[in-house]
Amino acid sequence: MTQWWRDAVVYQIYPRSFADGNADGTGDFTGALARLPYLAELGVDAVWFSPFYPSPLADGGYDVADYCDVDPRFGTLADFDAFVAAAAGHGIRVIVDVVPNHCSSAHPAFQAALAAGPGSPERDLFIFRDAPNNWQSIFGGPAWTQTPDGQWYLHLFDSSQPDWNWANPAVPAMFEKVLRFWLDRGVAGLRVDVAHGLFKDPQLPDVPDPAPSDRPSPWFHRPELVAHYATWRAILDSYPADVFPGRRTAVGEFWGDEITHLEPYFIPGGMPQAFNFFLFQTAWNAAALRQTITASLALAEGSDVVAPWVISNHDVMRPVSRYGAPAPARSDAEVDVALGTRRARAAALLLLALPGSAYVYQGEELGLPEFLDIPAADRDDPVYRRTGGARLGRDGCRVPMPWSGTAAPYGFGEGGATWLPQPDGWAALTVEAQRADPGSTLALYRAAIAGRPSGEFRWLDGYDLAFTRGDDFACLVNLGTEPAELPAYESVLLASGGLPGGALPPDTAVWLRLR
Repeated sequence: MTQWWRDAVVYQIYPRSFADGNADGTGDFTGALARLPYLAELGVDAVWFSPFYPSPLADGGYDVADYCDVDPRFGTLADFDAFVAAAAGHGIRVIVDVVPNHCSSAHPAFQAALAAGPGSPERDLFIFRDAPNNWQSIFGGPAWTQTPDGQWYLHLFDSSQPDWNWANPAVPAMFEKVLRFWLDRGVAGLRVDVAHGLFKDPQLPDVPDPAPSDRPSPWFHRPELVAHYATWRAILDSYPADVFPGRRTAVGEFWGDEITHLEPYFIPGGMPQAFNFFLFQTAWNAAALRQTITASLALAEGSDVVAPWVISNHDVMRPVSRYGAPAPARSDAEVDVALGTRRARAAALLLLALPGSAYVYQGEELGLPEFLDIPAADRDDPVYRRTGGARLGRDGCRVPMPWSGTAAPYGFGEGGATWLPQPDGWAALTVEAQRADPGSTLALYRAAIAGRPSGEFRWLDGYDLAFTRGDDFACLVNLGTEPAELPAYESVLLASGGLPGGALPPDTAVWLRLR
């Protein structure tokens, strides 16, 4: 089989919030299995599950206590296997999240390190020292926490997430076993969390500017990563390619302050995919987006590494609110939902017309806005807690999916309260409501996924943001303030909104069959 992921559409499932099969208010594999026909109907090629491993859930499951099991709140390994098998029946592959930079403080290895004391082999699996440096946590506050015996341990994220010491050979050896455990169960690939992290400068130096960023630093984009991911690529390539799910892949969560920061990962034999986050980091501006797309395509040109496009995920504000609100948005009053929806629909056609793979985050296809007004007592994200509420965190994009009905829990499960509350006013956004509306955002995504173009990418001159794929397909996006004329065309394939007078309104995208 070919590299199926090169032009795949992958759907991200946040397990706690996708579908609840046992009426406890939390999503699980039983619920996901029941919603598998929805995924097949949407037309996706694969699903990526955010972590579902045993965890205290101090950071939404990214604090892993056991890398080779399923948290009972989500089901069992048998439930996971049943989903993988059923998904294969629909031709849908499964990608699992691997979290190699850190684990939970409840992980047996870290508990053993605390018990063993300074200088022990157990502590060398993590990063302990006698005094902290000036590094800061990505989630706010210091990146070091003191233990009762006086030493300090490093955590680039929450204090409940100690960083592994990747300079200790036992750590990569352990993770090779983790990778094989899931690949042997039939998963098609791995999403690698904080892929630009892992290795730290062994000197652990103070830095002139300790403010968190994604630029190269003593903790991000270390040169050791390139050789490390070559070893993981060898593991992926060792699995048979001639039977489903075919060749195995991995996609790295590589953040960078500039697109050049990703260049080291686009070499032969490395990570098969490196997320391209710059599309949603770019302002709603034609020149800026054109520059981002041009630079992104150049990055992957001539490489066997794919840079999937994304406009949302579980870590960022949903497109409807991001495109319709000033930053930082603090309440629904600041969000122009109508404007954000128009722009998000246009961005969807841009996303799915670009060459290569695209990732869609659950609820994106429904046009869900961010739930910004979650009560403080209900917020779950450690970012909110560690910053004293100065940063709202990511709960607003993790609210359980609305499936049907006119009030919470909107068919998410048969129970009452969901693990995060859902807002009022989502009745028109449910899957049930949108299935009945040919003009819905769900209908737009289904049509766009089914009709994705192929062929060589070329910019179409004379327009702010327009390009062709092959000889007869064009995508145009109007990011200006006035209607734009359309080129000569044979037919309209798909549009994110109406085309009054045969022109392209502001904040609208169209796919055309050219003459």
